[in-house]
Amino acid sequence: MEFGQYLGFLAFLTILTIGFWLMMFLVSFVFYWVGGATLELIKEKRNKNNQQV
Repeated sequence: MEFGQYLGFLAFLTILTIGFWLMMFLVSFVFYWVGGATLELIKEKRNKNNQQV
């Protein structure tokens, strides 16, 4: 294995790792966003039902 191939392999691993962690961050952010929106919707419906009664 030559030095150029070694650098290419390291660059590939670096890009792959950065992509993996970026994907993990974005997925967790989307789940956090959807979960928060769902909780707010439930709270609004609960308050609406309590005001009608």
